[in-house]
Amino acid sequence: MSFNFKLLLCYNNIFEINVGMKKDDLLSISPLDGRYSEICKDIGNIFSEYSLIKYRVHIEIKWFIYLSRLNKITGLPKLKSIDERFLNNILSDFNIADAKTIKKYEKTTKHDVKAVEYFLKMKFDKSNSLKKYKEYLHICCTSEDINNLSYALMIKEGRDTLLKKLNILNKILKKNVKKFSKNIMLSHTHGQPATPTTMGKEFLNFHHRISKLVDKLKKVAIEGKFNGATGNYSAHKVTFPDINWPSTNKKFIDSLGIIENKYTTQIEPHDYICEMNNLLSHINSILIGHAQDMWTYISKNYFIQKNIVGEIGSSTMPHKINPINFENAEGNLGLANSMFKFLSEKLTISRLQRDLSDSTVIRNLGMGFGYSWLAYENLIIGLNKLTINNDKINKDVENSWELLAEPIQMIARKYNISDSYELLKKVTRGQSVTKEILQDLIKSLNIPQVEKDKLLMLTPKKYIGYAEDLCNDKK
Repeated sequence: MSFNFKLLLCYNNIFEINVGMKKDDLLSISPLDGRYSEICKDIGNIFSEYSLIKYRVHIEIKWFIYLSRLNKITGLPKLKSIDERFLNNILSDFNIADAKTIKKYEKTTKHDVKAVEYFLKMKFDKSNSLKKYKEYLHICCTSEDINNLSYALMIKEGRDTLLKKLNILNKILKKNVKKFSKNIMLSHTHGQPATPTTMGKEFLNFHHRISKLVDKLKKVAIEGKFNGATGNYSAHKVTFPDINWPSTNKKFIDSLGIIENKYTTQIEPHDYICEMNNLLSHINSILIGHAQDMWTYISKNYFIQKNIVGEIGSSTMPHKINPINFENAEGNLGLANSMFKFLSEKLTISRLQRDLSDSTVIRNLGMGFGYSWLAYENLIIGLNKLTINNDKINKDVENSWELLAEPIQMIARKYNISDSYELLKKVTRGQSVTKEILQDLIKSLNIPQVEKDKLLMLTPKKYIGYAEDLCNDKK
């Protein structure tokens, strides 16, 4: 029997309509909706088109209820509690089938927000007490009033959700600061052996940087506008001139947990989105560095990865346990950043009072959040697979006596020994250096005996400065 791809597509379309489920993941363009859909479902549910439609319904209904409670709108009395319950039930009961109904309206209207209005009018027709007020739906609103607040609520939820995953990751980094505070290792600058440090101190560097940016991310004010077609409340003022609309609409925005941006054109200018994207991109860039470092430590055998039964590292080399989680994280952090950076550049620009070029690209905002989520999850998994290889890191440190050229030189400088740097360079640069070679050099220096004794007692493992103390300092 030959494979009928058209029949498969037809089946999936029917299945989606009747059951309310997605098409087969294998038919998705984006791996976030396909290969990684299960991992990313928490963030995907927030940034889906279904979610955007639901948020639009939310704003329209909350605006209608808000207007009715003003007792200032001619022809629209304060709603009875039963009518408010009816409206709130539309929200609580909203489902895939409702969203699909709205999409059917959109096929005719070619306008996604107007389709929501028609859907709600259809719902109002089912209520004898509400149907006579359905023309007050969307009154004095431009589509962007609805959209920008919908995206604001979406972004607010998305940030809170992404922060939960990021906080889990950062807690692991913090845990490793303490866990590895005493594990002395050879550090590397320019890829070459440098003065020793501790593995905990290296985790501390990343934890501290991430923590600062997370605090900033939490404080980004999520903004919204509700001021009409060009930002002047024109329709509001001419329709209901006795109402102070700037004050009234601010209270509505406040009720949604959003900060009002009072001074806009037709669109909210998206500056807060740019600020958030830039912070997330900065965090992700730091984590790219961390992923690369962990990859390198694994390649140096400083960390050993858990052998997971059933997993395969190479199709031909059975011995391999590849650092795939850190590689996956690095790649997906890069993808996230490319989206964040593009949107930051694009969304803050609009021709005159508005164009639609922002509308088409902002729909991809969830991609940056999704790839970030996927990367954070892989970093969490990868870090939890690691066991430190003390034999290897101790061996590297103990065999690196040339690293003591620095402290010997500094003591020599302290006592004004000329050409101290050149002296140590001659003995150590590009050469195999032993304990005995350095001790002979120390004994030959014209410095006080107490300083000689101090240097003679010094070993590479003891030359870590305050690395361990810094780890214990971090609260």
